[in-house]
Amino acid sequence: MSRQIFVNLPVRDLARSKAFFAALGFTFNPRFTDEKAACMVIGEGIYAMLLVEGFFQTFTSKRIADAGEVAEVMICLSCTSRDEVDELVARAIAAGGRAAREARDHGVMYEHAFEDPDGHIWELAWMDPSMDATADCPGELAEAAP
Repeated sequence: MSRQIFVNLPVRDLARSKAFFAALGFTFNPRFTDEKAACMVIGEGIYAMLLVEGFFQTFTSKRIADAGEVAEVMICLSCTSRDEVDELVARAIAAGGRAAREARDHGVMYEHAFEDPDGHIWELAWMDPSMDATADCPGELAEAAP
C-alpha cells in the first residue's frame, strides 16, 4: 500500500469551510465527514481533515494557533499550469478567502497563495515540466521551491 497524507486543520465553522473548498472544486469523502470533521479530497492519497476546533483540541494538549494571526503551516499544492494557479486564487478570493501575497514568477516556476477563511495559507505552484526537479536550483528559485 502506498503512503497517504492527512493534513489536519482546525476550523471555526465547518459548513463555511466546506462551502469554501467546494467552490474551489474540492470534494469530500462522506465516510469520514460528519458534524465535527470533513475529509477533503485533494488528490490520490492526499487529504485535508477539516476539524472543528473543539474536536481538533482532543488530539493535542497544545493551544490551537490562530492561523489568522500566526503562520503555523503553509500547504503547497502543485498545479498543471500558470492559469490554474491564477484561477484557484481567484476562486478562493471569490469564495471568501484572500490573497496571501502577490504572485511570483521565477521563469521555470510560478507561484501564488491564498488564505482560507480560517487563515490557513495554501501555496499554489506550477513548475515547467522541462525543469529537472533533481537539479540544483540557483538563488531565489531554490528558496521558493515547494
